[in-house]
Amino acid sequence: MSIHSSTLAELAAGLRKKAYSSVELAKLYLDRIESSQSGLNAFISITREEALAAAAEADRRLAAGEGGPLTGVPIAHKDIFCTDGVRTTCGSRMLENFVSPYDATVVSKLKAAGTVMVGKTNMDEFAMGSSNESSYFGPVRNPWNTALVPGGSSGGSAAAVAARLVPAATATDTGGSIRQPAALCGVTGLKPTYGRVSRYGMVAFASSLDQGGVIAATAEDAALMLGAMAGFDPNDSTSVDRPVPDYTATLNDSVKGLRIGLLKEFFDKGLDPSCEARIREALGVYEKLGAQLREVSLPSLPLSVPTYYVVAPAEASSNLARYDGVRFGYRCENPKDLMDLYCRTRGEGFGAEVKRRIMTGTYVLSAGYYDAYYLKAQKVRQLINRDFERAFAEVDVLIGPTTPTPAFPIGAKIDDPVTMYLNDIYTIGANLAGLPGVSIPCGFVQGLPVGLQIVGPHFGEARVLNVAHVYQRETDWHRHVPDAFK
Repeated sequence: MSIHSSTLAELAAGLRKKAYSSVELAKLYLDRIESSQSGLNAFISITREEALAAAAEADRRLAAGEGGPLTGVPIAHKDIFCTDGVRTTCGSRMLENFVSPYDATVVSKLKAAGTVMVGKTNMDEFAMGSSNESSYFGPVRNPWNTALVPGGSSGGSAAAVAARLVPAATATDTGGSIRQPAALCGVTGLKPTYGRVSRYGMVAFASSLDQGGVIAATAEDAALMLGAMAGFDPNDSTSVDRPVPDYTATLNDSVKGLRIGLLKEFFDKGLDPSCEARIREALGVYEKLGAQLREVSLPSLPLSVPTYYVVAPAEASSNLARYDGVRFGYRCENPKDLMDLYCRTRGEGFGAEVKRRIMTGTYVLSAGYYDAYYLKAQKVRQLINRDFERAFAEVDVLIGPTTPTPAFPIGAKIDDPVTMYLNDIYTIGANLAGLPGVSIPCGFVQGLPVGLQIVGPHFGEARVLNVAHVYQRETDWHRHVPDAFK
């Protein structure tokens, strides 16, 4: 097996055995990134010099017998995380030339763990999108078929891991933006519990929903990454102060007697029958291992999409008000006055999808409509949360599809926002309730990957990763790499 097809855990073991150096690994992955850029467009910035310097330092630490499980391993960051001295664009013209003066907490934690950043991955503009087509820097392409979308908004991270351009990458999930692209690209994507990973330095879209996470080849790799990323941060008022367990310690726990809930609302007429067949086959693997399947219902869950598309745009409208051309970011040329500066800067700096969500959010927050839309959406959000609480009183995890269909063609849904929004129908509920969820590959439909979603109770990441890992121990879907990138 070629080195670049190795998992994060395998690469880390190879570094400790001195099978190769961190500098050699960094060069290998940087070369793969650069050669694939014209075909996939998975990266916005490639940080060769910084990566080689960090890799040389990692080699020095490893030679001295220092360092931890991630020391010297190359990773990429979604271009929504601030990186000191490196551009942080959020896939937008508005921040095209913005160089952050500090590191996001996630970046500084992974840097302290010894990882080597090789670049910043492409994404939907300000994380708004389900297909990675709204990026100012052009769409990302799916490594399994470059005519198809990779999913969004973390499409660059998912495509990069699927094509083995990096073994793992950070990502963010506001309504499914880690799990959905992980499913469409055939990799593992973990969204932790809201508050488990600091949002400091992660550019805000919808503050009550955004959560940093990871995309990797396997659940074991995701566990290693989460262990380094998670933890309380005094800089983030939504960060939860509770100990971080060793997520790798319970990966191999037995699932005998595990109570798996099948969400009735997920196996509906919107689910592609071929995708459902793959999900049912995966459930059969768990049954063989002694898990118990039972159907559960979340009656409020079908309201998650309309609820999300009131709450998220409202918060986006507020968060994106700061991009006005005054202090940082894009500024229009020769404004006549202050109003002209605001209007033209925002008109020229934002793309169509971001403008659509700002307008929607401003509308639902306006004096005449706040009660009718925003307040009502928050009430429904509580009903969804209570539905999940009732379900987890009966079962240990919930399992179902991640997406209704496999990847679709670039351009197929770009002019139909509502159809595009429905791609998140199975993922949004976990964000509204702040729950952890993971998507893992569970087979193929016409050569395209299908994702299995596992959702757990609050701070149930260890259990969710255990359930994912046990499946990956029994199957090899996570080992499949697109032919063009083997």
